[in-house]
Amino acid sequence: MATQNGQPRKHSAASAAVRRFPRFELTIHRLMDRNESFREMCEELAEAELALSRVDLVAPELREARRIEWQELVDRLIGEVGAVVLESEAARRAGFNPGSRR
Repeated sequence: MATQNGQPRKHSAASAAVRRFPRFELTIHRLMDRNESFREMCEELAEAELALSRVDLVAPELREARRIEWQELVDRLIGEVGAVVLESEAARRAGFNPGSRR
């Protein structure tokens, strides 16, 4: 799915985070560009959401267990993404610039 530079995957990852935190779209895009672990977290969220959306394709005897597993993963990742976004936004509003020495 990802191209050589990973743009489709990066786009779906950013979209997953923005859907959950639309007020922080600019912050999310900045973090996606600057923070590899945040980008990977968002990629995981997009993949988990995709898996959850396709749970009805799983064999009936495994379906409910997978639904619970993937929903828990989505919920955990939403919390982690939100914490990073809010921390970054709070730092930005406070005027913190990690590249500067005070």
